[in-house]
Amino acid sequence: MSDTTKKKPRKKGGAGRVIGVVVIVIVLLLVYFPELCFFLGPSQKEALKLFNQTYLGKYIPMRTETGGFDFMRLVALIIMIAGCWAFYRILMWIVGLIKTKTRRGETLKGMLSNVIRYAVVIFGIIFGLNILGADVLTVIAGLGILALVIGFGAQSLIEDIFAGIFILFEGRFYVGDIISVDGFRGTVRSIGIVSTQIADVGGNIRIMNNSDIRVLTNLSDVSSVAVSIVSIAYGADLLKAEKVINELCDKLPEMYPEMFPTRPHYMGVENLSDSSVDLKVTADVHESNIYNARRILNRELKLALDAGGIEIPFPQVVVWQGKEK
Repeated sequence: MSDTTKKKPRKKGGAGRVIGVVVIVIVLLLVYFPELCFFLGPSQKEALKLFNQTYLGKYIPMRTETGGFDFMRLVALIIMIAGCWAFYRILMWIVGLIKTKTRRGETLKGMLSNVIRYAVVIFGIIFGLNILGADVLTVIAGLGILALVIGFGAQSLIEDIFAGIFILFEGRFYVGDIISVDGFRGTVRSIGIVSTQIADVGGNIRIMNNSDIRVLTNLSDVSSVAVSIVSIAYGADLLKAEKVINELCDKLPEMYPEMFPTRPHYMGVENLSDSSVDLKVTADVHESNIYNARRILNRELKLALDAGGIEIPFPQVVVWQGKEK
C-alpha cells in the first residue's frame, strides 16, 4: 500500500447510541416500578420498592399524590431532550459556517465544538433532573461521598482537560501540524478537551490523552531534510559524477516545484565503502513531502548517472578458476 492510500474512516454508529439510551431508560423504569419486574420474586420486589422509597423516590419523585405515574413529567423530559438535540445541531451548524485560514483557527474551531457538546450534555442533565422534580442541590449534597470518590478517580480526566487547554493557548501544535510523539509520527487530525487524534501516512489513527503528550517534536515549524545516498564504483570518474549530480540539482526545482522549493545540495563523499564510493545529496522540503522527495531524488539520481555513463555498483561475486599443471 502506497503512502498516498488512505483508509476510509469508519462511520460512527448512531444506532448503537440509540440502543444504549433505550436500554438505560428501560432499566430505570424497571427499577422505579418493581411491579413490572415479572422475573423477580416477591421479596426482591419489596426490597427494590424499599430502595425506591428511601433513595430514588426521595430525590426524583415521579409518582403523583395518588400513587400513579406522572406522565406529564416524562413528556416534558422527552421534549427537553429533543430541544437540547435541536439546539446542539443548530450550534454545530453555525460553527461549521465559520471559515478559518490558519491551523490555529481550525484548532479553536474544533475545541469550540467540544465545549458546546459537553455544555449541552451538562445542561440537559441538570434541566432533566429539575423536570423530574429533583432538587439538584439536594442530590449533589446527598451524593457528596460519591462525588468525592469520583473526584479522586477523575484526576486523570481533569489533568487531560488542563493539558488540552495549555496545548491550545501555548500553541505547541495545531490541527494539520505534523508531530512526533513517543516514536509515532503523523498529522494532527483533531485536538479535543480530553484527547488528541494523530494520523500517520498509512491512515492509522492514534488517540492520545492530552496529559500523555509531554515530549513531542513539531515537524511543521521548520523545513525537513530529505537525504539520498547514491553509490558509484571505485573505477568511476568521481569528478564527472559530481558534475552530473550538481547539474541535476539545478534542474530539480524546475522539474518538481511543489516538491523542491529550493535547490538540493550535493554534500560530497559520505563514505568509502568496501565496494563503492557513497555520495550524499540533501534537499530542504516540507515534512509532508519528505518520503516522496526522497524517492524522487533516488530515481532522478539513478537516471542521471546512467545517462552520464557512471556505473552504480551492485553485489557480485568474481570466481577465478585455476588451471591444473
